[in-house]
Amino acid sequence: MDKDRQDKVKFSIGTKLITIISIIVIVSLGSITALVSWMVREDLRIAAEDNNFEANRRAAEETEDALANMRAASGQLVYMINTLGAQSASTASTGSAAAKAQEAANFFFLQNPRAAAFAYMINGNDHGAREVLVNREYFLSREIDPSLAQTYFKDNEISLLRAAGGETVLLNAAPVFTRPVLALFFPYKDQGGQSGAGGVLFASEKLVDSFGFGTNQSFLINDKCDILIHSDFDLLREGANAAGLDFIRGIQESQDRNKQELINADFNFASLKPAPTKAQAELMPEPQGLTLYYTAFTKLSFGGCIVITSIEYNKVFEGITATTRRNIYLTIAVLFISVMFIWFFSKTISIPLKELASAAKSIEGGQFELHIQSRGRDEIGLLGSSFQKMSSALRIFGRFTNREIAVRAMRGEIKPGGLPKHATIFFSDIRGFTALSENFTKTFGDGASDKIVFWLNNYLTGMVECVEKTGGAVDKFIGDAVMAHWGAAYSAGSPEKDAFNCVNAALMMRLVLMKLNEERGKTSEPGNPPIRIGCGINTGIVTAGQIGSDLRMEYTVIGDPVNLASRVEALNKPLGTDILITEDTWHLVGNKLITEEMPPVTVKGKEKPVRIFAVVNTSGAETGPRTLAEVRNLLGIQAPDLSKVNLNAEEKKYKIGGSE
Repeated sequence: MDKDRQDKVKFSIGTKLITIISIIVIVSLGSITALVSWMVREDLRIAAEDNNFEANRRAAEETEDALANMRAASGQLVYMINTLGAQSASTASTGSAAAKAQEAANFFFLQNPRAAAFAYMINGNDHGAREVLVNREYFLSREIDPSLAQTYFKDNEISLLRAAGGETVLLNAAPVFTRPVLALFFPYKDQGGQSGAGGVLFASEKLVDSFGFGTNQSFLINDKCDILIHSDFDLLREGANAAGLDFIRGIQESQDRNKQELINADFNFASLKPAPTKAQAELMPEPQGLTLYYTAFTKLSFGGCIVITSIEYNKVFEGITATTRRNIYLTIAVLFISVMFIWFFSKTISIPLKELASAAKSIEGGQFELHIQSRGRDEIGLLGSSFQKMSSALRIFGRFTNREIAVRAMRGEIKPGGLPKHATIFFSDIRGFTALSENFTKTFGDGASDKIVFWLNNYLTGMVECVEKTGGAVDKFIGDAVMAHWGAAYSAGSPEKDAFNCVNAALMMRLVLMKLNEERGKTSEPGNPPIRIGCGINTGIVTAGQIGSDLRMEYTVIGDPVNLASRVEALNKPLGTDILITEDTWHLVGNKLITEEMPPVTVKGKEKPVRIFAVVNTSGAETGPRTLAEVRNLLGIQAPDLSKVNLNAEEKKYKIGGSE
């Protein structure tokens, strides 16, 4: 119940006040911002649609006028040449009709400086004369080879024939001339009924500049979906064709002459451009894919051409988005000022309460070493002082019991009563502790008690760390002996893991003692003599639970496996070992250890001899001893002669090999 009530306290008083003020500020200013944004956004949408449609109309008119003017001027030139009766103007002599036709052509180029070249065919059939007139001033001023005009018209003779058949054809000539150039092919018929065709190459820079101006972007395509006019010259130079784009096909198939709609498209035509080099790709921004655009189109009367104008949906609302963003910043500023005011106003209450709540949570988690600062002399200050005293008391209490088990019992993770557990039990004892104690008394007299307690606590600190690092629980200290268990209060997941962790803890104790004894050997301090221990380990089913009285109890384990572990520990001295495990433990983790089997021992209360094993090292260890002889040499243990050792000399509990 206490834990449930604590979990419900999620916010401090200051947090609650800040939340209330924040809601008021956000709702009030946010509502105004949202309402204004919605109203202005609707007006902007209508204005953007109208502007885009109008931009498309103007671009279409400008394009149609430019094409019509160029066709009209070219048609007049064909008429003049036809009237003069010159069919080979480019090769006529001075004073002839053809020479006059050449003069007419020169006058045409003078009046139409954007015209680069002109081709015509009189008598619209395969036997009609074909002539190409070149505006050399245009080519020379742009450093372009004039012969490219002859080549272009020759390569596109089919378009001239199509024009002679009555079609109007508009093509992109930029791939040939590396400049924005259009090729217009149109049919011709004079008053006398004589037919023909004309073709004119003319610069389209002016249209390109006007199409790419402002936020509205326009481009022109012909009936084959070739891009003729676009602000991105790379598309023109590469002769890009947009026939593969869905939205282009949709516009072509539409029955409307002009229309506007909102579509998802890629108006950057990234898919139509040639693949960039590696260096170019590193400088280019990440592709954004399809984007929402307001799109308007107008179909022209020339060659199935279409002018398409678009504006990005997000750019339409950039202004209102910026205004909304500024309003949000204002809301945040007002909110920040309000929060700071409430925070400083309420911190004299909320901060102390928050510290006390955190302290209570730490105590619940088993952390008793707390330093709570007393704030003021009011009720909160008194409560903080009481918490500090309670923390000190619990810290002292935690040193007299197993803190982890106490915390788990407090959380309800360890229930009252006994439970069967598959656990591994550990006992260790200091060899010759009685003699060492007597030596302390002889050396230090009345100060021996303090010296021996300091010496023993220093040793036990290292041993307890080894137990806790491997997930074990110290059950109790029996004088100089340590009892611990793995898998009873909490487990690593399986009996095998618990058993290995126990053996690993014993091996860690061996290393810790070696380091401590090495330092002790350097100083030869009588108050800090070297220590040797024996460890006994056994695994089995034990009864685990809280045992004691109403006034005092402890979590411990009892049962035959506990007694056997204690008795196996006592065998280290006669067998000349430091770590012994029973066969039950060996069956679980023997494959992970380097062990040597000792003679079987018949323990009092057991009908069959018990197999025991001396632990040398873990099998995966890269360093350390590999045989029991190396362990004895490392620890300074003399190998015993088992044939002369009588283990029953001290108490009648054992017999070696089953013999009396």
